Order: sequence, then C-alpha cells, then structure tokens
Amino acid sequence: MKKEIGKEVRKEVKSSGIGFFEKYLTLWVIICMVVGVIVGKYLPTIPDFLGNFEYANVSIPIAILIWLMIYPMMMKVDFQSIKNVGKNPKGLFVTWVTNWLIKPFTMLGIAWVFFYVVFKALIPPELAKDYLAGAVLLGAAPCTAMVFVWSHLTKGDPAYTVVQVATNDLIILVAFTPIVAFLLGVGGVSVPWTTLILSVVLFVLIPLAGGICTRTFVVKKKGLEYFEKQFIPKFSNVTIIGLLLTLTLIFSFQGNVILENPLHIILIAVPLIIQTFLIFFIAYCTSKKLKLPHKIAAPAGMIGASNFFELSVAVAISLFGADSPVALATIVGVLVEVPVMLILVKIANKTTHWFPEKD
Repeated sequence: MKKEIGKEVRKEVKSSGIGFFEKYLTLWVIICMVVGVIVGKYLPTIPDFLGNFEYANVSIPIAILIWLMIYPMMMKVDFQSIKNVGKNPKGLFVTWVTNWLIKPFTMLGIAWVFFYVVFKALIPPELAKDYLAGAVLLGAAPCTAMVFVWSHLTKGDPAYTVVQVATNDLIILVAFTPIVAFLLGVGGVSVPWTTLILSVVLFVLIPLAGGICTRTFVVKKKGLEYFEKQFIPKFSNVTIIGLLLTLTLIFSFQGNVILENPLHIILIAVPLIIQTFLIFFIAYCTSKKLKLPHKIAAPAGMIGASNFFELSVAVAISLFGADSPVALATIVGVLVEVPVMLILVKIANKTTHWFPEKD
C-alpha cells in the first residue's frame, strides 16, 4: 500500500514539475538565435521567401507559429471562470497602471540617460535619438502574445491572463499613438491600425475561440478528468516548440542587421534589460502588497516586463524603414527579451511563498 502511495506521489511530482524543453529553455533559445542568424546570413533566400507572406506588416508564418505557441494555453481556459475575474479586479488595475502610467515614461527616462549620458562617447547624437525612438516604441507596447508563454511557465491563471491581455489590447488601440507621439515630441505619428486589429484577432481572438471550442468538445465527449489528465498533457511541449520556431524565424529575418552592429546591440540592450527588471518588480511587488494570488501576480508582472515586439518592429519599419537605427533598437528588444524573461520566470517560480496560501 505504501509503495503504491509512493508511486502516486512521485508521479504527481513528475507531472507537475518543469518539462525537458522548459528545463533547458535558455539553451534552446541560444541555439535558435544562432541558427536564425546563420540562416539569415548564409541562406537569405529562406527569409526572403517567407517575407513575401505578409499582410498589414504582420508576417503570416510568424503569426501561425505564435498561434501554435499559445493555442495549448487557450485550451486550459475555463470560459465560466472568466466571470469570476470581476470578483478580483486588483490584478487588472495593477496591469493597467503599470503598463500605461509607468512603463512608457520609465523607458524614456532610462533610455535617455544611457544613450545621451552614460554612452555619450560611444553613440553619436543622431543615433542616440533614433535608438531612443525605438526604445519608446517598445516601452509603449506591452506584451500581447508572448505573455501566454510566461503565464504558462509560471502556472498563471489562464482565464485571468486572457482578460489581462484582452483589456490591454483594447487600451493599445487608443493609447499607443498619443503616448508615442507625446514621448517622442513628434506630432502625427502614423500607426498601422490594420496591423493592430489584425494582431488582436490573430493572437487573441482566434486561438481563444479555438481553445474554448476544443475544450468544450473534448469535455463533452470524454469528460473533464480525461481532458485535464490525458488530453492537455499531449500538448505540453507544443507551446515551447512554437516559441523556439518563432525565435528562429525572427532572427533569420534580422541576421545581417545583428552581425553588422555587435557593439551597439550591447549598448542598446543595457537600458532595455534594466527597464524589464524594473517594470516586473513594480507590478510583482505591488501585487504582493495587494495580497493577490501568485497565479495572478506573475502574469501581471510579465505583461508589463515583456513587449509587444511584433507591433514595435512593424511600426518602426513602417515609419522609419527596415534598415533604420530605430528598427534595430526594436529588434534588440526581441533579442534580449526571451533570456531576460526566462530569468524573471525563475524568480517568480522561486517566490511563490510571497503570496497567499489560498493560491
């Protein structure tokens, strides 16, 4: 009897622990970066061919991979539980305030200090201005798609994360342009609205609808226990594989740009990394102060810390050109985001004891 209980305990620990791909995710990310840059440099016909499949500045191949990446997360959403979000709105307030009243302005301040003061001898003033514009574009675009990965890795509440992201997307529609225009001190900044709307549809609405339909169908046919214990585990590595393929493709598109600007890439990365840690801890510690459960606090921190880099890169390219220093700065945001976010995931997972035990 004791042996059977012991087997069940070990089985449960193993099933709830971090998987093979997740355990070595940093290594896989580095490999994907290297492979992507090599492909972009020595096999440019591949990214050139894939680059033809684009609509409203959104890469269709990347959109498909992101959909593959977040679809398993969406299947975990119990649509009925979304109704309960209103009972604990503090997590939404933390997300909104951090993302829109704090993050864009701290990004401007930190980037300005480093580009114009700390790195003054290394970055010419005209380049500093362009890099600052790229940083502002990143700071004004909190995460939409990738946050589902970070929420998954920190065992966030899927239903609550969906609402956090969905409301964030609605705010982007009205707040992104005026905030960018104000921070850059430039009027008439043109934002591709079609890109925004298409991104929301592709990265939130379609996978959410598909996930809910799948969940409803499987639960109706096989029952909830089968869905949670047998069906969902089949997709445990799909999210990570989708992430790695997405990164490989992104870096294949920007291989030459990265190789031609190694020093400036490091200089741009410094304020972006500092900003990422700062925003995460502002939202995370505020959530702790408000006694929110960890499954809400972790995604709240991740949404602000991570960036909607698809939008930032698209706007930079449409406004300043694909070969502009502004676009380079947004690309560096992609380069540093995943390794830094993985560090924050580990921090979040090691600090679950900060939050109420009711979680």
